[in-house]
Amino acid sequence: MAASEENSSLFPIFILTMMALPLVPYTIMKLCRAASKKAKPLHCQCAVCARSGKYHKSLFKRVSNFSTCSNLTLVLLWVIVAFLVYYIKNMSRDIQVFEPFHILGLEPGASDSEIKKAYRKLSIQYHPDKNPDPGNAVCVDDTLLWSLINMPPSSLIPRFPNALFPFVCFAEANSYFVEYISKAYQALTDPISRENYEKYGHPDGRQGFQMGIALPEFLLNIEGASGGILLLWIVGVCILLPLVIAVIYLSRSSKYTGNYVMHQTLLTYYHLMKPSLAPSKVLDVFIKAAEYMEIPVRRVDDEPLHKLLLLVRSELNLDSKNIKQEQAKFLKQHPQLVKTQLLIQAHLTRETADLPPTLNDDLKRVLELAPRLLEELMKMALIPRTAQGHGWLRPAIGVVELSQCVIQAVPLSAKKPGGGSTEGIAPFLQLPHFSEAVTKKIARKKVRTFEDLRDLAPQERAELLSQIAGFSGAEVEDVERVLEMMPSLSMEVKCETEGEEGVQEGDIVTVQAWVKLQRPNGLVGALPHAPHYPYHKDENFWFLLADQNSNNVWFSQKINFMDEATALTTASKAIQEMMEVSGANVKETSLAVKEAVEKVRNGSRLVMGKFQAPAEGNYGLTCYCLCDTWIGCDTKTGLKVKVLKRTRAGTRGTAVIEEGPLMEDGGEEEEEIEEDEYDDYESEYSEDEDEQDTKKRVTANGDARKKDKQSSSESSDTEDE
Repeated sequence: MAASEENSSLFPIFILTMMALPLVPYTIMKLCRAASKKAKPLHCQCAVCARSGKYHKSLFKRVSNFSTCSNLTLVLLWVIVAFLVYYIKNMSRDIQVFEPFHILGLEPGASDSEIKKAYRKLSIQYHPDKNPDPGNAVCVDDTLLWSLINMPPSSLIPRFPNALFPFVCFAEANSYFVEYISKAYQALTDPISRENYEKYGHPDGRQGFQMGIALPEFLLNIEGASGGILLLWIVGVCILLPLVIAVIYLSRSSKYTGNYVMHQTLLTYYHLMKPSLAPSKVLDVFIKAAEYMEIPVRRVDDEPLHKLLLLVRSELNLDSKNIKQEQAKFLKQHPQLVKTQLLIQAHLTRETADLPPTLNDDLKRVLELAPRLLEELMKMALIPRTAQGHGWLRPAIGVVELSQCVIQAVPLSAKKPGGGSTEGIAPFLQLPHFSEAVTKKIARKKVRTFEDLRDLAPQERAELLSQIAGFSGAEVEDVERVLEMMPSLSMEVKCETEGEEGVQEGDIVTVQAWVKLQRPNGLVGALPHAPHYPYHKDENFWFLLADQNSNNVWFSQKINFMDEATALTTASKAIQEMMEVSGANVKETSLAVKEAVEKVRNGSRLVMGKFQAPAEGNYGLTCYCLCDTWIGCDTKTGLKVKVLKRTRAGTRGTAVIEEGPLMEDGGEEEEEIEEDEYDDYESEYSEDEDEQDTKKRVTANGDARKKDKQSSSESSDTEDE
């Protein structure tokens, strides 16, 4: 029974240990994430962003942001831990340490005569023969008894001068006399018992070591119904709980990817991605995500959606001659597709003021999922598709442009080239208080492109906006604040074969690029100006090394300027490995790492990767650095790569197939046929002429391939003869 009580008392300690093992590191991780979020750079300070309320943290918003399921569960677990600590602390007082001097009411080191005198006094009071039922008896529990017994006599005797322990008594005096008083007297008078007490802390000698299970006593009692409870406990904890966790994890992992995007969405994006996808066609692919198919369609939303269709139909590329038929054809599509596209177009054209609450909530859900889905769509555009392992350039640029328009709430039609600008008036519309009418006014003063506006001196720009556009002083100040937040990018790129001179066909070529970001306000990492996007969105940049002529992306990498610590670690490790491979000494390696660290701290990020050199020839590549939040901040630079004929010993890792482009063109022809099945209407500014030229080249390649086959068959017949 004593062993059972001891195991039962250890059960709270066991539970506390099992809870603390995962809880403490998880809490530290959450606190580190919260600290990193607080340390994020400043956001835009213009009046439009302030009115949006996105960065205003009211008490209700802070409580709602904290009141997530994970946070509330974490708080509840810590409350349980605090209760267990309090319970264990109080339970430790119940542990009865055998102290004979305290039991007899003596100071440690008392003489034998004092021990006998104290024993005789207690015998008169508690011996069952002399006092079977002591007077003035008060039944107390063990906790109060031992709290009083363990108090030093010096503090007890002044309070109770007439008797040593007049306030302590058990209902059974015999039990107390035998278990405590007699053993205490024996331990202090008998030589053997005293020796055992001094050695082992108990007059009976060394106590046996017992092992048990740290479970409550009622679970360890296997008699009667408690045996079934113990069985259920073991089965539940050891079998059912891990099984339930495994089922939940597997069901979720089978449905979602690591980026919390459905596998069905990736499959759809992969099959619908085309090599010559225009920006409007990218939107058609984007809205076919499985997440958007789960958005509910209500009957009460029909009338608001029809009104919304009239407002945004100019962005849907419908034929104006047969507008009614085109609208009917558009509405015959899948209801979720119609609803998602209308909501996105309403956001792009900023026609969301009159949306009912239900549609407004659906729009927020669509926009919340947009960054994740666009990132996966970008990966589907850059995934190796050709025989050389290259992705597609044109759809990748289209995805970035769509991301920019979604974050800045700018219609895709505004990016149509015109007025000397390749990006149209879209960069102007992301500025506060700007509209199409304002861009026309300042264009009369020869400020036709966004670069012209940024290149003006602050004083000249203020005069232009105040006198020509009619901006007030506060509005001009808002524009200046946003322009100070906009990044400017520059790149230094080089391609080389490590440890070799020149690049030969089949070599593994290393790309090393330093991308530097600068802002007029001096910040490196900052949140973009996006007052119409209701959520926080970090700036992300995509580095692409591509061949414009073949529409192939040779190398790509995502860049983020927010996390400087990770960038320092990555750059230091990459430079150190590169220097070690090149055979540099320790001093040179240290200097190179130090230089890389200084670049990172000054706002640069290192981009490194590898690709296989193609066949012999001169290649005019283009390096892109595209921003997914700002419009008009992208940059590109040319890079010439000369690939020599292979003269080194050894063979190439992967042979470059010369017929690969022909096969790719043939596949492109099939994909163009499939694209007509998915698209219900044509893009207004898609390059139809380029597609026709492509089809002509495909046909020519097919004819050439047939001629080659015929000539090869004729040559084989000649050889047989």
